[in-house]
Amino acid sequence: MAVDSAISSPLGPPACEKDAKALRFIEEMTRNAGAVQERVLADILTQNARTEYLTRFKLNAATDRESFKSKLPVITYEDLQPEIQRIANGDRSAILSAHPISEFLTSSGTSAGERKLMPTIKEELDRRQLLYSLLMPVMNLYVPDLDKGKGLYFLFVKSETRTPGGLLARPVLTSYYKSEHFKTRPYDPYNVYTSPNEAILCPDSFQSMYTQMLCGLHDRHQVLRVGAVFASGLLRAIRFLQLNWEQLSVDIETGDLNQKITDPSLRECMAKLLKPNPELARFVRHECSKESWEGIITRIWPNTKYLDVIVTGAMAQYIPTLDYYSGGLPKACTMYASSECYFGLNLNPMCKPSEVSYTIMPNMAYFEFLPHEPNSSGFTRDSPPKLVDLVDVKVGKEYELVITTYAGLCRYRVGDILRVTGFHNSAPQFNFVRRKNVLFSIDSDKTDEAELQTAVENASQLLREFNTSVVEYTSYADTNTIPGHYVIYWELLIKDAANSPSDDVLKQCCLAMEQSLNSVYRQGRVADNSIGPLEIRVVKNGTFEELMDYAISRGASINQYKVPRCVNFTPIMELLDSRLISAHFSPGLPHWNPERRR
Repeated sequence: MAVDSAISSPLGPPACEKDAKALRFIEEMTRNAGAVQERVLADILTQNARTEYLTRFKLNAATDRESFKSKLPVITYEDLQPEIQRIANGDRSAILSAHPISEFLTSSGTSAGERKLMPTIKEELDRRQLLYSLLMPVMNLYVPDLDKGKGLYFLFVKSETRTPGGLLARPVLTSYYKSEHFKTRPYDPYNVYTSPNEAILCPDSFQSMYTQMLCGLHDRHQVLRVGAVFASGLLRAIRFLQLNWEQLSVDIETGDLNQKITDPSLRECMAKLLKPNPELARFVRHECSKESWEGIITRIWPNTKYLDVIVTGAMAQYIPTLDYYSGGLPKACTMYASSECYFGLNLNPMCKPSEVSYTIMPNMAYFEFLPHEPNSSGFTRDSPPKLVDLVDVKVGKEYELVITTYAGLCRYRVGDILRVTGFHNSAPQFNFVRRKNVLFSIDSDKTDEAELQTAVENASQLLREFNTSVVEYTSYADTNTIPGHYVIYWELLIKDAANSPSDDVLKQCCLAMEQSLNSVYRQGRVADNSIGPLEIRVVKNGTFEELMDYAISRGASINQYKVPRCVNFTPIMELLDSRLISAHFSPGLPHWNPERRR
């Protein structure tokens, strides 16, 4: 157990009194995790006692764990969809929460191809802000003097819409950046951004990125840390600089802003900042015109101490590229959060990416853990699972996260698989293993095996008139390109060589696959430019037989062998590419608009 944290903290010496208060709070919450969890559950059940959902399960205003666990089922999004649809359609009665639903947060996970809608209440913004306020006090324990400069963070708002009942539906970070908590945040010398609010809040992604990059170049000697939410986002910013450094240099040299920046508030804001600086323009041209971009981050921003990006889970695939552009700078993963709930933070943010563990903060929600058995057949209502409380998880075991929130989610399966790595006081620390059922991902998209299968089936319809079919397929997320893109390997059975599908037909197959993928993928292609055109690589006949032979040579059972629907093992990809016949890219953009299907 931790020692008393009266002035200092067991975590380390705080940088200032404000930090000391935050570190003491972390110690208090984690020392008393069991009691805090009990209180949180009682608060949630008391607050929502008269809601339709809790009344349905005859909880009768009980607030104890035993009644809660015995009467309320463990659920998924699909179980809750009727209630969510009623709220979206304008029903303002206390269905899930006694407090009014203020908006929906759109999840990167999907249901029936559409983003999931997560109900939230205004009070949740305070809880999210509280977790944000703990990040820099922890970082200051590891990196000194962060109050002596700025952070270059590429932050963006995304499209939002309204439900039929008039509620906003938007991503959680868009909600936060547009809130007064963010827009009118008090000055904090440890948390100063190079990007003005006007640039972050500009809805046009080009104008937003352009002006944020311009501000970052302007303040290049003051930048102490560089970041984005995801690793893929930071790499997109580097790619943007590769494509636009010449025009950025012109703006810096002349002090005149690119005419493509048309947002009035953004032009007004940048006019106050931008002054002619021929010396800086020469420097940018000199560095960016070099053939090699290795170490470009530290070449342009020489005082950068670390990168602040998520590189756990699917984002780990970007680590080698980040190392190339940054010269191997440390990568800090600071917090663990989702649209449903903010969960916790990394108390050792400068650790290696492979060692990242998040400490769950027990005041954020009520947490339960479903033991994860990869080969189990799941559970039914007749054989409910035995969930484990926060303080009772076992080191080394894997669990699926289940949450109960103030906004009305009760025993909701988030879908994240976590592995317990240890404890900080009585609060467990978890390594993020993966999203359940996700096959592969480039950015915030998540594609599962069933979706990929449907996309292949739909695209292969275009081959019928050529008497051709897809014999076998697999895929991988190619992150060597910026932005990354999906690669699908097809082995085709062509029954009439004289009438085989042309390059144009196979390109249309690429587009048909993209049309079949979920709305998060399509938004990444159309609006966010975070995903590149899908590619189909046609391989020689017999390639997948060779793939099976290779797997068997490495110990796979011939009786149980199944073609992997996603590959990321270099020798396998080399085998596939060595049998390549042709490659085809999607010729256009799939259909997407911010309005949800009714």
